[in-house]
Amino acid sequence: MKHPIYLIVAMDEKRGIGKDGSLPWHLKKEMQYFAKITSKTQDPTKQNIVIMGRSTWESLPESYRPLPGRKNVVLTNNLDYQADGTTVVHSIEAALSQADAKIETIFIIGGAKVFAEMLEDPLLSGVYLTRIHAVYDCDTFLPPIKNFPGESLLGSDQEKEVKFTYTLLHH
Repeated sequence: MKHPIYLIVAMDEKRGIGKDGSLPWHLKKEMQYFAKITSKTQDPTKQNIVIMGRSTWESLPESYRPLPGRKNVVLTNNLDYQADGTTVVHSIEAALSQADAKIETIFIIGGAKVFAEMLEDPLLSGVYLTRIHAVYDCDTFLPPIKNFPGESLLGSDQEKEVKFTYTLLHH
């Protein structure tokens, strides 16, 4: 059974995606967009899966862990690691194999190491990329995206003085 696999990520104008293990911006509309994209299914009997590294999991506010309405999978090298409400795995292959017949779409939600690994994976269907039209103080960056020359504009929004656009990168 082949599930579509997408990265979903927001980056600033310098490809920044994180600072000190969390998001460098607080954009409520962008978070609502993320929740909508990763939660919505065509088939109401299915749900989506979100795969994230341990640091991304730990960066989520406790009140949002696990992310509701989605199957949460945490990827870590620590064989003893446990996270309530999730499935903990130790390889990207094991994470992807968690998508059974009840799953519609797989979303890779971070962090940088997981993004870098998946951007090289031929199974990747595309990238939901939010471009934040500002520069933030970041210490973590999104690697270049080479395999998806097509780009569809999905919308744009603004919060305070910060503008952002939602795009889908595809083949």
